[in-house]
Amino acid sequence: MIESATGIILRTRPLTDTSLIVHWLTPNFGRIATVAKGARRLKSPFLGKLDLFYLADFSFSRSRRSDLHILREVGLRETHNPLRENLARLRQAAYAAAFIEQATETETPLPTIFELMREFLAWLCRQKPAPQMVFALELKLLRELGLGPNLGKTGLTAGARQIARALVAGNWQASCCLKLASGQVEELRRFLHGFLIFHLGRLPQGRAAALAD
Repeated sequence: MIESATGIILRTRPLTDTSLIVHWLTPNFGRIATVAKGARRLKSPFLGKLDLFYLADFSFSRSRRSDLHILREVGLRETHNPLRENLARLRQAAYAAAFIEQATETETPLPTIFELMREFLAWLCRQKPAPQMVFALELKLLRELGLGPNLGKTGLTAGARQIARALVAGNWQASCCLKLASGQVEELRRFLHGFLIFHLGRLPQGRAAALAD
């Protein structure tokens, strides 16, 4: 049976000399993995359609024996090219993908997390990366996972608590416009560092690079 989905490519890796494993984030199927047979051949119908953070409509045949399904067709919707033109953007996008892969189960519907990732990538393509956007991503994802901090009961200063509440509630543009003092950036960085380790067991890969100047 062939099924269809819209997804963001979180990760790819070679399977054979000619085939590729593609990890997707989708709203209805959650995180799923597909095998793109022959995708590494020069005349493959998948050529130019499978790269990190591409948004695409695709179809696949579900495997009965494993969690690797067979990719059938891909129709590109957005390539997010500006991410490849700026290392800071790429690092933040990679951190978002690592966070989602670590904190979610495979093949479980993730409609709100998919939408958060889609909006975050779209924002990164338009604006200069800033530390508060990583904090906003973390706080929004934690809220959707049911792990959001009770900001009224933290040791954060009043100013940092106010900023954290605004990051959770506001859209990406509003978060981008917030002005943080260097001390507030460091305070939120340290608070979320400890909070993530406590609730996720370890930091998602790439956090330090995502927050680097």
